[in-house]
Amino acid sequence: MTKRELYKRCSSWFSQAYPKAETELHFSSPYELLVAVMLSAQCTDRRVNMVTPALFKAYPTVQDMAGADAGDILPYVSSISYPNAKAAHLAEMARQVVSRFGGEIPRDMDDLQSLPGVGRKTANVMTAVAFGGQAMPVDTHVFRVSHRIGLVPDSCTTPLSVEKELVKHFPAEMLSTAHHWLILHGRYVCKARNPECDRCGLTDVCKSSSGKTH
Repeated sequence: MTKRELYKRCSSWFSQAYPKAETELHFSSPYELLVAVMLSAQCTDRRVNMVTPALFKAYPTVQDMAGADAGDILPYVSSISYPNAKAAHLAEMARQVVSRFGGEIPRDMDDLQSLPGVGRKTANVMTAVAFGGQAMPVDTHVFRVSHRIGLVPDSCTTPLSVEKELVKHFPAEMLSTAHHWLILHGRYVCKARNPECDRCGLTDVCKSSSGKTH
């Protein structure tokens, strides 16, 4: 099977398995999504969704959060992984959005990545989810699933190299959707410790499914 055929086969099955492929983070504005994505690093979306309602009630706008310091924000995010660092990043991010970008979350990738606590993955999520663009954010699920299936070679050892390989082979207009497919598959079927291969419709093409160690 050629790489093109593999991607086409995976896309066909994913589109049927995950017809509603979208983020599971709860948000109502680019500001809220940016906060949620920053909190989601090494933390589950479910946990983030548990803490953001109170956080957004306390700081409904980026201007409100810009007026807080890390100590003010910390109690709201204390159950999140790395709460001290994330509280500090949120406070400084908000201040910079207000002072540098007039209170508007920037759309430009470089501008986004210039904000404290915002890396390439988060900036790509904002492009794909908040602003309706096409991007391939690579988190742990995307990284794991794309390697297991064989969408990317073993030589792709960094998130950026995986991103470039996936961007090369998925149609440009499908990138953001494909990102969600890979996340959902990794979250619910192709799990890190105990992948549920019996629930997967790609075992006939997956390089890791034929009795091999995952």
